[in-house]
Amino acid sequence: MSERAKAAHAHITRLKTCQERISSHCDALAVEVDRQCGEMVAAVEAARTRLLTQLANHREARTKAYRDQTANNTRRLHQTTALVQFCIEAIKEPDPAAFMQMGPQLIGRVSDLDLAWDKELSSTSNRLSSYIDLDLDNKNVMRFINTFNFIQMKPALDGEERKPAAPGPPEFLPEECLGQNNSVTATWTPHPTSRVNTYVLEIDDGDGVFKEVHRGPETVCTVEGLHFNTVYQLRVKAHNASGQSPYSSPVAIRTSDTAWFTLDRNLSHPECRLLSGGTSVTCESYEHRVALGSLAFSRGRHYWTFSIDAYNANADVVFGIARTGINKEIMLGNDPHGWAMYIDHQRSWFLHGAAHHGRNEGGVAVGTTVGVLLDLTRGTLAFYVNDEPQGDVAFTDLEGLFYPAVSINRNVSVTLHTSLDPPSDYDSQSDT
Repeated sequence: MSERAKAAHAHITRLKTCQERISSHCDALAVEVDRQCGEMVAAVEAARTRLLTQLANHREARTKAYRDQTANNTRRLHQTTALVQFCIEAIKEPDPAAFMQMGPQLIGRVSDLDLAWDKELSSTSNRLSSYIDLDLDNKNVMRFINTFNFIQMKPALDGEERKPAAPGPPEFLPEECLGQNNSVTATWTPHPTSRVNTYVLEIDDGDGVFKEVHRGPETVCTVEGLHFNTVYQLRVKAHNASGQSPYSSPVAIRTSDTAWFTLDRNLSHPECRLLSGGTSVTCESYEHRVALGSLAFSRGRHYWTFSIDAYNANADVVFGIARTGINKEIMLGNDPHGWAMYIDHQRSWFLHGAAHHGRNEGGVAVGTTVGVLLDLTRGTLAFYVNDEPQGDVAFTDLEGLFYPAVSINRNVSVTLHTSLDPPSDYDSQSDT
């Protein structure tokens, strides 16, 4: 009985010690919970600020588009009103011979103005919308908050380190895996019974070799800098202190067919003044300064346009593509890293490495739209003015990585329009 009493006393002592350990551990855990929740709240606040900034930039760009279109339509209306008044005065002309002499010219001017109205109104109705096509994607965050809880761990014996069981395979959420521009976003959820420290995301672009692109505790990842119009396979596995899980079932995500991008402040010359979130550019320098787009292309077919907002008839405006080594203090195309078309109010030339060729009649003015068509499937670069080809294909045998580019100087302002389909007659022109 004496031995039993000693054993009972030792057991009671251990129970009291366990009570003290539990109290101490719960206090420490409460501090850790408060710290981790504070970090998540701070991250949500930072995301809130970032999203509101994006929304403000989007509103500014959309408002400017409406404002510019209103100004263009008002200018066109003034031209129409003036022409109507002139036609009325011409009808009052008492000399039939004089009326017949000026009649064909008036009919031509009226027809050209009517076609311009049809084209401008149809393009405006397709491009502008009274709705903001954005929505907040908070499903993954809300799912995390709703399932955020403690994990029941297996108790360890005295002196043993507690280890969770090896994790089960994560599972992708297909409705939240999407491609946008040349990036893909994958979202997954852990195995219901698993405790996970780290996830490893791998991607395959069709060559059969998966490459690691992400390692960390997050359950969502965006992979950027991919090819356009390409299907990527992704798989993910989980790690914890006890080992790693099998790979998840793969998910296939396709990047966008066409690209949406802006002009990049960091990639452009400091004297280029970017407006409306990078969709417009102007410059106060008398020398040409180069601005580059925020995306680079190495594969696929891409078409974008610039509308002329302000223009001095003595100026050249230069549109094209460039590599990262471009000299941004000279006209685009005057060094080996730029391929371009420079155009004034009467004619244009193609320019690369300071050598120009392909003179074409027809220039630009305020309201003109200049299109750039980069087809890396065929390795060609072509230009359009008001959706009409400006000469033949300008450059061929293009390979590598190219940024959209424009160079302007004083008294010139242009606005970029992206995510456009090539002109309808492009394929037939290329075949011929």
